[in-house]
Amino acid sequence: MRLTVAVAAAALTLGLGACSAPSDADSGSSGASGDADAPLVVAASPTPHGDILAHVKKELAADAGLKLEIKEFDDYVLPNTATQNGEVDANFFQHQPYLDDFNEQKGTDIVPVVNVEIEPLGLYSEKLKDVKDLRSGSTVALPDDATNEGRALKLLADNGVITLKKGVGSEATLGDVADAGGLEFKELEAAQIPTRLGDVDAAVINGNYAIGSGLKPAKDALALEEAENNPYANFLAVKRGNEDDPRIKKLAKLLTSDSVKEFIEKRFEGSVLPAFGPAGS
Repeated sequence: MRLTVAVAAAALTLGLGACSAPSDADSGSSGASGDADAPLVVAASPTPHGDILAHVKKELAADAGLKLEIKEFDDYVLPNTATQNGEVDANFFQHQPYLDDFNEQKGTDIVPVVNVEIEPLGLYSEKLKDVKDLRSGSTVALPDDATNEGRALKLLADNGVITLKKGVGSEATLGDVADAGGLEFKELEAAQIPTRLGDVDAAVINGNYAIGSGLKPAKDALALEEAENNPYANFLAVKRGNEDDPRIKKLAKLLTSDSVKEFIEKRFEGSVLPAFGPAGS
């Protein structure tokens, strides 16, 4: 069962976010006009997605004849709703399992276009030096959305911290934990977890929020997801029917260019990894 306080805090955060205007990396107009000469407006999490798009805008877009505008959002809901209602033309922040769950829960019709990168999920602590230091009674914060909580539980299981029921993997819920090792779990909205790290013994944090809070996943994580064969590649996504927009095709090509590959490798030093390929693969 989710902690009442955690759920209330998450709801408050979402409510405030829904009532506030998102931050704009650019001040131009927004909306999905479909005009090949109109600016392409893309919703993104600030890091690493906004950083990658900013590189494209600065270094590549003009030569490709693309006018790119970036709208940054600090949660995992508004980028999809803005894409669905036409406030923006596309988004770049999520992976396939999350999108599948979102479409089912919200009745949206958003589809992936091209895979760009992977941000390995990690376990962090301000109090412990090793994953083996987790003991009965230790508190561990987990993302409260279904897909990332499943990833978090699998990460803990892969590192011998907990045991999941036989046959259960990244789709796990707290009900699938066969042996929690005496740990106490706190479910929190993913964006809140870095600011609450000091309140728990350890926390599983999404890669983009870890980087955004100054953590270096490749160095600071007590445990980190394997990148190989990882199904959680983050992709460019649009409302169904907009896949053939020529501006989307241009951006997809730029996001999977050698320039972006080099930028990701240099800027994030292994904490974000290029994962170019067919959408959702």
